[in-house]
Amino acid sequence: MAPDQLLSGWGRTAPTAACVARPGPGDPLGGLFTRSGVIPRGLGRSYGDAAQCSGGTVVDMTARDDVYAEDLETGHVTVAAGASLDALMRRYVPQGWFVPVTPGTRQVTVGGAIAADVHGKNHHVDGSLGLHLTSLTLTTPNGTIDCGPEGPERDLFWATVGGLGLTGIIERATLRLVPIATSSLAVDTERCRDIDELMATMSESDAHFRYSVAWIDCLATGASLGRSVLTRGNHASVDELGPSGSRARRDPLAFRPAVRIGVPAAVPTGLLNRLTVRAFNEAWYRKAPRTARRSLESITSFFHPLDGVRDWNRLYGRRGFLQYQLMVPFGAETDLRHLVESVAASGCASFLTVLKRFGPGNRAPLSFPAAGWTLALDLAVGNPGLGPLLDGLDQVVVSAGGRIYLAKDSRLQPELLAAMYPRLDEWRQVRDRVDPDHLMQSDLSRRLGL
Repeated sequence: MAPDQLLSGWGRTAPTAACVARPGPGDPLGGLFTRSGVIPRGLGRSYGDAAQCSGGTVVDMTARDDVYAEDLETGHVTVAAGASLDALMRRYVPQGWFVPVTPGTRQVTVGGAIAADVHGKNHHVDGSLGLHLTSLTLTTPNGTIDCGPEGPERDLFWATVGGLGLTGIIERATLRLVPIATSSLAVDTERCRDIDELMATMSESDAHFRYSVAWIDCLATGASLGRSVLTRGNHASVDELGPSGSRARRDPLAFRPAVRIGVPAAVPTGLLNRLTVRAFNEAWYRKAPRTARRSLESITSFFHPLDGVRDWNRLYGRRGFLQYQLMVPFGAETDLRHLVESVAASGCASFLTVLKRFGPGNRAPLSFPAAGWTLALDLAVGNPGLGPLLDGLDQVVVSAGGRIYLAKDSRLQPELLAAMYPRLDEWRQVRDRVDPDHLMQSDLSRRLGL
């Protein structure tokens, strides 16, 4: 057990001190539960305070990264919770298998991905990670429990998926991988003049693509409100890699991601401001082709471009940043347009703004995705208008029947939680059964009254 350490989320906004435990493979976890609170932690990529526990114990699971079993006929693998998606891709992409869901970074653990029920650019086709799990082993204050999407402990399984680490410590999981023929994506790129054209294009064409995401210029207003670059793709076939004998055809499953550049520790506060973001947005929009079809991109460039920049979160300076991700259901397109208008008019520049379409949600009470639109904003802390902006966005989201992503939250008002997650009491009943004394705690759970 290490002495107290200051820990923060990826946004670097609210560090708190906790005792850090680092169990190795085979070490028992039952003795870690104390009344001062305990929460598991992976690679620290939650943007807010979901993996912090002020004054309690944070269990760093990254040393438990074993692969326990694999069946490369069916794609089923059983791995320890501390194994990263990066490690899984490095191991299995060259063997013709890809993870079923990946967020915008490979640098997350399987346990953390389950606790956040991560989604990716393919949610409209494949759903979130919980739908691709066949079993979990969970250590709770009441003992170790095996559970799955069906069977006697199905309620615990679905409470753990998206449950923010608050039902117990995930020890291992079995998931289904996706077969691929190459490590490339065949990608279509298209510029859209405004938010209305973007939503119409995505609605009409997303069904033809496994992966789809749009970058939005959050500072554009008027007739250009929501101008964007839409990128959609499918896993490429070997024939799409070029002529026989070409380098790509000789090694179609090559996967060797690398960090190309790092951000220094000392970055001036305010580097990403309205002027610099406006200049970047203009260049990025103009750089994109008006229309490009079936261009080849690597897994890294398509899914994880920021993984090539070490410590990119430092770009926001010492005050840090937050990511605000919302979803509103289909039929609330007027509300979504209003949300984009509010951000554009606020003076709070989002360096990275993306829009995706969700398919139906799953059975997990605290899972974020549901059929509709999801908008994510990266916003530097320090602008005095940021708090009022987000409070206003919250009200629009709630009124539209939407919610925000708790795994990324750092400031939601707790009185809005039940309106955003109407199955909250159902989740609490399961949590109370396996942790009646509420020993599983985090800064987020305390802040929101979970």
